[in-house]
Amino acid sequence: MDLLSAIKVAATGLRTQSGRMRIIAENLANADSTAKTPGGDPYRRRVPVVNSRFDDEIGAYMVRNARPKLDMRAFKVRYDPGHPAADEKGYVKTSNVNSLIETADLREAQRSYEANINVITSSRRMITRTLDILKA
Repeated sequence: MDLLSAIKVAATGLRTQSGRMRIIAENLANADSTAKTPGGDPYRRRVPVVNSRFDDEIGAYMVRNARPKLDMRAFKVRYDPGHPAADEKGYVKTSNVNSLIETADLREAQRSYEANINVITSSRRMITRTLDILKA
């Protein structure tokens, strides 16, 4: 694989991790949401999905975001009889987002994003050095 192909692969990784971080941010923003109506469902956690495909042109696997899946785990409930979305027993459904899990996933996506930036930076530096050698 040549250096330009490495940059292309790393660029797809950047786009993928950026999309993953966007979904995680949406989950975190809605972590404390509740149902709007009695018996209704609150925000359901979305799980990022990444697919890979082989690119014949550069001879490497490329990644991309697929449609996120919904996390079908049960909603949390809390007792709040004064809430407008409380059921007849006084319980309100809250989102199934776990902020601790989302924070860990965000950190992992951030590290992967940084690794892809390092690949691009190193490849660019190597190309520049090669050109400098050829000029001399």
